[in-house]
Amino acid sequence: MARRRRSSGGARTGAADPGDAAGKPGLSLPSPDAATNLVIADIVLRAAGGLLRDRLEKGLISRHHDNDPKARRMVDKRGLASSALLYGASRLARRSPLGLVVVAGGLAAKVFYDRGKRLEAERKARPRPGEPS
Repeated sequence: MARRRRSSGGARTGAADPGDAAGKPGLSLPSPDAATNLVIADIVLRAAGGLLRDRLEKGLISRHHDNDPKARRMVDKRGLASSALLYGASRLARRSPLGLVVVAGGLAAKVFYDRGKRLEAERKARPRPGEPS
């Protein structure tokens, strides 16, 4: 397949030939402009990802917390600060392996902290031998 030559300025010479894609099977794109198609795809993927994430969060909450209204509000009424923090952490984790290690380490530390708090509360709630109950 022959490649198109570029002019000395680096810009393409002429518009894409409509006959190039006519014989190729595949998905017809909504716009003949590639930049517009990329913007449309980006919006659709971000919206679908957001909907999927919301459904997944609500499903996890309802399964593990038996439709607790407080747990449900954590997902529905997320504030701007927590949304920005989650967005920043996800961007950091996606951009570099070091960022992924930092975010994963922070999440692991939070899990260990929460488990420690739960075990401490269980220990305090348990009656000690020799004490009147």
